[in-house]
This record gives sequence, C-alpha cells and structure tokens, in this order.
Amino acid sequence: MKDILAAYTERTPNPDNAAERVSFGTSGHRGTSLVGSFNRDHILAITQAVVEWRREQGVSGPLYVGKDTHALSGPAMDSVLEVLAGNGVVTRVDSAAGFTPTPLVSHAILRHNLHQPADLADGLIITPSHNPPEDGGIKYNGPDGGPAGTEATGWIERRANELLVAGLAGVKTLPRHIAVAQAEPWDYVAEYVKALGEVVDMPAIAASGLKLGVDPMGGTALAVWDAVAEHYGLNLEVVNRSQAPDFAFMPPDHDGRIRMDCSSTAAMANLLKIKDRFDLAFGNDPDADRHGIVDAAGLMNPNHYLAVCVDYLLNHRPAWSEDLAVGKTLVSSSMIDRVVAANGRVLYEVPVGFKWFVEGLHQGRLAFGGEESAGASFLTMNGQPWSTDKDGIILCLLAAEITANTGKLPSEYYLELTERHGAPVYRRKDFPATPEQKQRLKALKPEDLPFTELAGDPVLNVFTEAAGNGAPIGGLKVTTANGWFAARPSGTEALCKIYAESFVNEEHLERIFAQAEVCLQ
Repeated sequence: MKDILAAYTERTPNPDNAAERVSFGTSGHRGTSLVGSFNRDHILAITQAVVEWRREQGVSGPLYVGKDTHALSGPAMDSVLEVLAGNGVVTRVDSAAGFTPTPLVSHAILRHNLHQPADLADGLIITPSHNPPEDGGIKYNGPDGGPAGTEATGWIERRANELLVAGLAGVKTLPRHIAVAQAEPWDYVAEYVKALGEVVDMPAIAASGLKLGVDPMGGTALAVWDAVAEHYGLNLEVVNRSQAPDFAFMPPDHDGRIRMDCSSTAAMANLLKIKDRFDLAFGNDPDADRHGIVDAAGLMNPNHYLAVCVDYLLNHRPAWSEDLAVGKTLVSSSMIDRVVAANGRVLYEVPVGFKWFVEGLHQGRLAFGGEESAGASFLTMNGQPWSTDKDGIILCLLAAEITANTGKLPSEYYLELTERHGAPVYRRKDFPATPEQKQRLKALKPEDLPFTELAGDPVLNVFTEAAGNGAPIGGLKVTTANGWFAARPSGTEALCKIYAESFVNEEHLERIFAQAEVCLQ
C-alpha cells in the first residue's frame, strides 16, 4: 500500500492524457494513483468544482462527507477537507473519526433538508465501492440525497478538468490540521440506527430470535452492524471485523482479482463456508450500498432477491399509496415486471444507473428502486424517502423481516414466486468491442433490428429509450412474451454487454443470445 499512498501525492496527472483527466461515470470519478487517474490534484480540483457548483445552485448548508476503508480514501478525505475549509464550507464528518457508509450520508442529507429546507445540504462520499484495494473513488450527492445527475456531474467534470489544465489555479485550500479541526463531528451511525424502525420492522426481527451472520467485507458497515445488534437486541454475529486496507482476508473473485463484491459467490466464499451456523447471513461491499443475502440455499441471485423484496413490500406496507410505482433498471429480471403486474402496480423501467431512481424516491413517487447489481432502496413505512442512494443495510435487514414475518427464507419465497410467474433463466455475456462497434451499437434505432422474431416468438417491443422515463439506453432492448435481451456498450471498458432472459429454458436463452449477437456485427 505504501507505493499507492506515495503516488497519491507525488504523481501529478497530465490533463492532456484522457486517461488522467477527471471522468465521472455512473458512480463518480474512480481510478488509481499508480497510473495517474486518482491523485491529490484530481481530488482538489473535483472538490473545488463541487464548491462552485453548489454555490451556483444556491446550496448553502453543510456538506456531509464520508469515506470508506480503501487505502486511498484517507488521504483523499484530507484533500477534500482542505478545499472545503479553504472555501468556508461547513463540513460534517463522522464523530468517531471512522468510516461512513454511502446510505448514511444520503440519509443525513435527507433528514437535514427535511427540517432545514432554507439551508440545503449535500454530500461527498469517498469510495470506489467494491473495486480492488488499489483503487480510489469520489462521488457527489446533491440536496436530494442521491447520486448527482448528468447535468451536475458533467459540469463538475468539465470544471475540474479546467482546474487541472490551469495547474490548480483557483483552488482554495487551508492546511490539513486547520481543515480537520474545523470539520463538525456528526454521529452518522446513531442517527441512522435509531431511525431504522421507520423503514424496517425491527421489533419483528428482534422477537424472531433469528440467528444472523454479517460479513462487512472489510468495509464501512462494521460500526453500523455493531450498533444495530446492540440497539435492537438482535442475535447477530459479525464474522469478520478486519478493516485492513489491503483486504488481504478476501478470497479472490472469479477473475483472480480482489474485489469486495457481495453479489459474487467467489468473493463471498468466506461467508458461504459458514452459512449453516446462521438462519440468514449478509454481506456488504466497502461503502455498504450493496447487499448479499445468504440462506440455506446459498447466495441469492440479486435479481431473485429484488423480486422477493418487491412482492413482500407491496403486501406488507399498508400505509403505502397504491399509486406508488416500482423502479427497476432495464437489464434487471422481468420476474420483477410480472410481480409488479400481479400486484396491480405500475412499473418504472430506467437505463442502467441508480441516479434514475433518485427523483422518484425523493418525491415519494417510487416505492422501490432496484438494479440487478444488488443495489436498491425503498420508502419508509409511511411512504417517505429513507435513502435516495443504494442502501445495502436495509436490504439485508429486510431479508430478516421477511423471514420473521412469513416464516420463509428469501430463497423459499422466490421459489413460490416462480410457481406463480415462471422460472426465468438470466445471464450476461461480455464481448470485446472496438470503439467503432461500441458507437454503432449506441446509435442503433428500432428499425435497424434485422429480425421480427426472437427465438421463435414474435418481437413485441424494441426500445432504444427506457420505457419508464424516456432516457436513452445507449443501446437497445428487445422483448417477446417469453424473453428479452438488451445490448449496450460498456462505459469504461472495450466491451459490449448483452443481458438476456428466458422464461422457457436454457436452450431458449442461448437462442436469444445467438440472435442478439447479430446486433454487435
């Protein structure tokens, strides 16, 4: 880790090199110091740009800051505080000088703005999520508590790169010791934990006596799970308390790299080995915005668990308005579509990226928003926003609520859904792609589809814009009565991705893939 930390301050990124410029993807700016993509200059420029953006938007309240357990998050936090102090921004940081999960920052922003709407707050979260140990990341959450939209991130990215080109002229800082001293302490954990009963049936979980196991995977959720167990008297054991920034305790992921992905059976191997000690077990990634649910059947497929959550919530939240819609990304399982329809609710399908759910959750129009990569959030019992960023903690607790109130494990609940709605087979395939191929896929129009049947079924719909909000997919989605595929270029790699699902069988799914690949040629 020493070389990574040294490179953070010693290496100066070259803004003439595209790989070393600030680039906001779906979850902020990410990179690593050793190759000049996540260095002190990047963080100084990004933070100054955020200060200028919030000033233009009239955001004058405190800025809530959190960091995860990656090695680069500590020095990046110092850089952020130096700029915020230099610009006179009131900053709130963890009162225990610890680590702060993404959903706790979102929750803090929402609660502040609910009670002080004339003094709006926003936030910065220093995390590369489940990325490998050498990576760093930073993302901006606006006054709605969720990941910033494309207008904000585009503006911040452009301004930060201008500052890099100018050699950081215009960046205001104060020395680290002054900046740290000026930051206001905020008890993120206590404020969040004491309010959990507003969103999850905590008394039912406590009364059930369920034996729960948790692996925070070296991340920020450790302090939260400790506090949850104590505050609510849960029978809960944290099985791994290490927060070592090299994450050396992690088993390698499917490709041999260390990656704290709680939706991966390879990365969750430590917890899966001891699953029989517990009724239910959970995992979270380093910033705790994702969830992994383990029961007697093993690690649940994220799509399967999302469908269970939607069906359960729509039948166990009596105060929710029947007008509330359910949000899903267009590459999530259509089992969710069938569950939503069977419950007489409206589906809200959006492109990939949790940012598309933020407005609906914030305004109380979406009951639930979830994506296939194990990220979701939902409203409180009385239909108010809880977190408008992904919240892996409440999704784990919801699994315990489901079992406590129904007597069914989440995997058993899902099997009952398949008896009613069919048992889909779902998979994603990645294909190498040149920039030209990626651009061609991105530019496809519905009339470009070279067939009218897919795996023997008539094509019902061809989308290049999401059905829920009309936003561009960046590719296309094709649906039939028995299956679908979506093809889109990767935003960060030389790949095109095809997601497909069949409600018939594996052979039918392969036929869908075979036709979908034609769209890449």
